[in-house]
Amino acid sequence: MSSATLPNAAHHSFRLTEEQEQLRREIRTFAAKEIAPHVMEWDEVSEFPAAVVKQLGQMGLLGVLIPSELGGAELGYVDYMMAIEEISAVDGSIGIIMAAHNSLGMNHIYLAGNAEQHRRYIPKLATGEWLAAWGLTEPGSGSDLAGLSTRAERDGDEWVVTGQKVWNTLAHIADRGMLVARTDPDVPKHKGLTYFALDMHAPGVEVRPLRQMTGEAEFNEVYLTEVRVPDADRIGDVGEGWRVAMTTLSNERTTIGAGSGAPGAGSGSIAEAVRIWHSNGHRHNPVDRDRLTRLWIESETLRLTNLRASQNRKAGNPGPEGSIAKLMFAEVNKRIYELCIDLLGADGLVGYDYTLRRSEGLGLVGPPGSSRKLFLRSRANSIEGGTSEIQRNILGERILGLPGDVRVDKELPWAKVPRS
Repeated sequence: MSSATLPNAAHHSFRLTEEQEQLRREIRTFAAKEIAPHVMEWDEVSEFPAAVVKQLGQMGLLGVLIPSELGGAELGYVDYMMAIEEISAVDGSIGIIMAAHNSLGMNHIYLAGNAEQHRRYIPKLATGEWLAAWGLTEPGSGSDLAGLSTRAERDGDEWVVTGQKVWNTLAHIADRGMLVARTDPDVPKHKGLTYFALDMHAPGVEVRPLRQMTGEAEFNEVYLTEVRVPDADRIGDVGEGWRVAMTTLSNERTTIGAGSGAPGAGSGSIAEAVRIWHSNGHRHNPVDRDRLTRLWIESETLRLTNLRASQNRKAGNPGPEGSIAKLMFAEVNKRIYELCIDLLGADGLVGYDYTLRRSEGLGLVGPPGSSRKLFLRSRANSIEGGTSEIQRNILGERILGLPGDVRVDKELPWAKVPRS
């Protein structure tokens, strides 16, 4: 296992340095020039400008925490969150591509991979030449990730993988998929997993779209039929997939939680609610004013929690603040977009196109005018990246020390665990 740590993750001041302010201005200028004028043109992934992703990579914004010799910017967590905010301000989906996919993929490989894997993978992800996806969840083991049944069997210097994954964001355009598969069915379920960087273009990989109620198909299901994966694409040791996956999920939860819009006060989804409030003065009433005020306070509390966590987080392995932020973001984001639709009144029922299309990203928050879509899309916030119920279990059991749920299968070999 690699002993690498992410650079510059020491304590930061809440006040941005002059260098950080300069980076913010550069990102803002780039977003205004290269992204904002074209957002509405990018509904179809076939129209998605790969050149923009590569430009972000050239600016170091796909690998904010990654060393410069590997193509990153070698900056800190505050810079990372600031970059997310600035890009998300004009198009949340591109910000999430940067944060939840290539950035997390690079961070994970940097921490868990070896030097050769650093050389092979990270520069391509850092420059945007490759896009990353995740292959974790399965139809028969949603929140119970350790119960997954996709099998990887050793065949010399290769692994033969067969199974199915679901809710795979960007799998339809990804070059590499971070895949967890079962390599030993005769040990307890948490111990027989191994992590791979799957070539999404390999024979036997089939990607099918999953249409959501927004009309978009930003997620996919992936069928793996005797896919041959070189052992050189294994990340971490055999049987260590659960521990490696937990690093990935902790980072993902922290990133989703940061989707509230840190570090700028009033940013993210609450900015859309405030915009609608000011534009619909004739519909104002004390009840909605109270709802808006309370949600602004909750958003600001979440923003400050994210900033505090970014200061205190140890490199590469976020603590419980990831689950706290993810849980609260899901709940607050849903309530904010409910308020947006209520403020729009009858206008909230019209003006949205449900035509099937391939979205280019997650879109946890969106640009002005996106409330109709995000009201629907935010329903998924309490599921993706670990359900709200799972986050409450993590916080209750691991942080507060409360008694855990009864788990009769925890010590059983996976092969002997009853399954429906």
